[in-house]
Amino acid sequence: MSGDHSHNDSQIDSGSRHNDSHKHKDKYKDKEHKHKDHKKDKEREKSKYSNSEHRDSSDKKHRDKDKERLKLKDGSSDKQKDKHKEKKKEERSFDGKPKKEKENGFESPFIKSEPENDFYHSLKHEKSLKRERDDDDAEFKPKKIKTENDRSEKKAKKRKQEEDIKPKKKIKDKKGEVATDGKKKAKKEPEEKWKWWEEERYTDGVKWKFLEHKGPVFAPPCDPLPSNVKFYYDGKHMKLSSSAEEVATFFAKMLDHEYTTKEVFRKNFYKDWRKEMMSEEKSKITDLNKCDFSEMSEYFKAQSEARKAMTKEDKQKIKEENERILQEYGFCIMDNHKERIANFRIEPPGLFRGRGDHPKMGMLKRRIRPEDIIVNCSKDSKHPKPPPGTKWKEVRHDNKVTWLVSWTENIQGSIKYIMLNPSSRIKGEKDWQKYETARRLKKCVEQIRAQYRDDWKSKEMRIRQRAVALYFIDKLALRAGNEKEEGETADTVGCCSLRVEHLTLHQEMDGQEYVVEFDFLGKDSIRYYNKVPVEKRVSFQNLTSILNKHLQELMDGLTAKVFRTYNASITLQQQLNEITNSEDNVPAKILSYNRANRAVAILCNHQRAPPKTFEKSMQNLQTKIDAKKEQLADAKRELKSAKADAKVRRDEKSKKAVESKKKAVQRIEEQLMKLEVQATDREENKQIALGTSKLNYLDPRISIAWCKKFGIPIEKIYNKTQREKFAWAIDMAEKDFQF
Repeated sequence: MSGDHSHNDSQIDSGSRHNDSHKHKDKYKDKEHKHKDHKKDKEREKSKYSNSEHRDSSDKKHRDKDKERLKLKDGSSDKQKDKHKEKKKEERSFDGKPKKEKENGFESPFIKSEPENDFYHSLKHEKSLKRERDDDDAEFKPKKIKTENDRSEKKAKKRKQEEDIKPKKKIKDKKGEVATDGKKKAKKEPEEKWKWWEEERYTDGVKWKFLEHKGPVFAPPCDPLPSNVKFYYDGKHMKLSSSAEEVATFFAKMLDHEYTTKEVFRKNFYKDWRKEMMSEEKSKITDLNKCDFSEMSEYFKAQSEARKAMTKEDKQKIKEENERILQEYGFCIMDNHKERIANFRIEPPGLFRGRGDHPKMGMLKRRIRPEDIIVNCSKDSKHPKPPPGTKWKEVRHDNKVTWLVSWTENIQGSIKYIMLNPSSRIKGEKDWQKYETARRLKKCVEQIRAQYRDDWKSKEMRIRQRAVALYFIDKLALRAGNEKEEGETADTVGCCSLRVEHLTLHQEMDGQEYVVEFDFLGKDSIRYYNKVPVEKRVSFQNLTSILNKHLQELMDGLTAKVFRTYNASITLQQQLNEITNSEDNVPAKILSYNRANRAVAILCNHQRAPPKTFEKSMQNLQTKIDAKKEQLADAKRELKSAKADAKVRRDEKSKKAVESKKKAVQRIEEQLMKLEVQATDREENKQIALGTSKLNYLDPRISIAWCKKFGIPIEKIYNKTQREKFAWAIDMAEKDFQF
């Protein structure tokens, strides 16, 4: 600071000395300026007489310049374009960092770690190429030069309009838009969406600089049952305490569900229900089989039917209230941008179901209260307020995490989060980086495969085990699987937690040698059954739970899941390249896409139980097909009749009738084909879930590029929510993109 002051003081001193020494010069300069001003005034008076001549000569000069520019456009536009292209190429080759990439020059044959922002720079490069193509296509046009006459004429015209046109009374239309002449105002153009993928990313693990939100929406309190809805124990009416009644209603709501017939579910429910009872209730209710929840169950069924039968007005009120809550709690401000929150409502209390035969099914999911909640926001934001009379467990300001709210649930002790919507910057960046990592694997996957085959011959059991696990993860797209505490979750396994009973080795099976038969429950208790011929050195004794550390050594960011993502995406790309026929119509091309997606779903074992309404919907579809076939037969008969009539009459009217009938036949044939394709697609998808792979394992740029290449509307592949999630890919992917 002292240095700054001394510098300023010295400037002041030198300035004053300078002023003193030049005072006598200033007086002389003032006289000189006055003399010059007097001369300028005289010149202005002279110019008044020659003003018109000056305008004419000025206009002529500008016209000559315009002609020269037009000649330049005709004669040397190619040179200009060439220079423009060369300049762009120079810019393209420089990104601020020297790029070094060798495919075969590493000490190790595998790809090493890359800078954190590489995937951002790759997009930036793709975007610049796209802009260059647009620039090259655009025609070089000479810039129009505005003359003084143009400007004066424009101003005069504007002044005249303002004087002549009187403002008319403003009228509001139905939508509240203001018009000046009674006519409807033109619709306002929608604001351009924020393209976060074109901006630089934070470094050092920072996810945001500013975060403000309203906190979660808590589940509403449980309404007490009406006095006419009774609970019976051992055939006698029994009044329950409020806490015991609330838990009883959870069981009553599920009374018609198969869960309530399962012994584990009933046992866990009864145990947790007793914890909510008063001592008197505990002493009376000793056997769940003697409890009668039927009146409660009927009451909730009636409520459900009443909701379905609500008037439009009542439904509209509920819709408006939900919209109000969404606008208040469903958005946050993150770094000056409004972002949608995914799950801002806290899950209400109820009974835990779990997947498959989960050992904890039937346990009570307790009500989450403000005292259980950790809120995360920035220090300089307006902090969310807890409900009156309560307080948060904690308020954090951690900008290296992406969650807004967290709490610990009581069943498995896992942490639950309120996160941003999949269309948000943070979620989109994570998706994008995931697919870019999978694309990097493509460069070195063959070296990795050669390596794990060599490792089968290793003298160390650990290395042989690791190599076999990696082989199954790569070949079968198996999940890695984690070690779990016994009894905590359903008995689901992955590649590294397979046990002897999950595999059967066959020396020969179905005419093939060395077949491994897999039979186990995978994620979400979905059964995985497969018979795979393998190389002789592969055996179940070589499986292990230590893998990801080794994968990190092969390629930075490589995990078992990256293999799954890579194999899913590359399979889709290959299938689309092979089976898409450019001459097919849109429904047939979409069938080809779904078949390619189906190949991925089968690879990843994305199965589902056939929908309950499957048979009925197929019957309805078949009825439509049969009706359409009859309609086609009628149309063909009418066409035949019209042709016969045209042969006899030989006039223009009969010819037009034939053409009209031909078009009708073609239209019905297309409609029939569309229905038949739909039936085939639905039948093939009966037990396959296409959504999981499409949203989580397939690089969306593959699908979008395919749509652009074959003229398929993106809406046919991705719905509105999915298009928002993959907005970055829609903007980035060109029709020639290859994974």
